Amino acid sequence: MASSEHTVVSLTQKLRPLSLVPTFRWADFILPSTLQLSPLLELLLEPVTCEQTAMRLELGLQEALVNAVRHGNGGDSGKWLRVRRILTPHWLVWQIQDEGEGLPIEARAGELPQRLDAARGRGLFLIHQCFDDVRWSRRGNRLQVACRKPLQDSSGFSGGDSQDPSVPA
Repeated sequence: MASSEHTVVSLTQKLRPLSLVPTFRWADFILPSTLQLSPLLELLLEPVTCEQTAMRLELGLQEALVNAVRHGNGGDSGKWLRVRRILTPHWLVWQIQDEGEGLPIEARAGELPQRLDAARGRGLFLIHQCFDDVRWSRRGNRLQVACRKPLQDSSGFSGGDSQDPSVPA
């Protein structure tokens, strides 16, 4: 009879130590649809310690929130905005959701309008310029924007944690 060898591996050998498991921190903000955004922007940018980065991200978030209020919720103060801020080891992510019908796929491009004197159309361009990653939910009423943290996190962010900002949008 042939002998068989068995290797026993314990479950603890297969699990990574808890200190190596990436941690995610998030905060949800649910508020009436309003253009008075300064207090919310301060909260959303709290983890950003670099002033130059904060200014760029504030511009992008302001555009995204104004679009959600004006276009998504149609300026209706009876509707709500939901914003989630997610900190990962390598990304700072914001998800902005309104109660609207959603932006059609063909309107989601981050390009300047054909005519530079057009009254509208620069907001999505600015959003794409301010963030490293921009994604839409299938329906188009939730925008996810993300900023990659510098490799040496001492220059711009506090808190921490994934290689991809693919938090479901």
